[in-house]
Amino acid sequence: MYKFFTAVFLALFAFYAMADDKAIIAKLTKMGMQQVEVKDSPIQGLKTANTEEGILYVSDDAKYVLHGKLYELTDKGPVDVAAKSLMTTLENYKNEMIVYPAKNEKHVVTIFMDISCYYCHKLHEQIKEYNEQGITVRYLAFPRRGVASNDQTAQQMEAIFTAQDKVQALNDAEQGNLPKHLKAPNIVAKHYKLGVAFGVQGTPAILTENGEIIGGYLEPKALLAELNNK
Repeated sequence: MYKFFTAVFLALFAFYAMADDKAIIAKLTKMGMQQVEVKDSPIQGLKTANTEEGILYVSDDAKYVLHGKLYELTDKGPVDVAAKSLMTTLENYKNEMIVYPAKNEKHVVTIFMDISCYYCHKLHEQIKEYNEQGITVRYLAFPRRGVASNDQTAQQMEAIFTAQDKVQALNDAEQGNLPKHLKAPNIVAKHYKLGVAFGVQGTPAILTENGEIIGGYLEPKALLAELNNK
């Protein structure tokens, strides 16, 4: 009998949780947001909504929305809750990244980049120097103009990130030899959405292993100093 009531309670709980999620999705969709994904948050009474506009925290009744950073206070200092959660998703994209590994690795950074970005190009020209500083560089795609199916940069980046030899394809593109066979942004759209969730607003956006964003270009030694400081 106890097991029966427990099962009924859990089923009802799951039903109302789904109802709450649907109400939140409906409310945010009505506001013009697309591809809304709702998950639990660490705070009772709040849900996490991952949207194309970034991460929001929404009350269970879908009446209130919080937009901004949510931190967990730990003995080691404040931890960005959203970034911590997103790091799991980031690691699921490891096979889609273009990676330049350091032999004597001290740090790993993930860089949201755009092949049409001057400072991304400047950073890539120094990729060997970053590696020599012990910094492994992993690239994800973030076309600054978005991921419309007819956007040429997004299509070119899709061709690069799905190439058989992604490293060579990116090296070629950075030397001015852009791919001729364009592809509709699919993987690139996933990367772009993740970048938005992290709060990326421009490129290059350098993401640390702790999920913090270092906005903008830093030369190799300056980046190493910044990473050591963090």
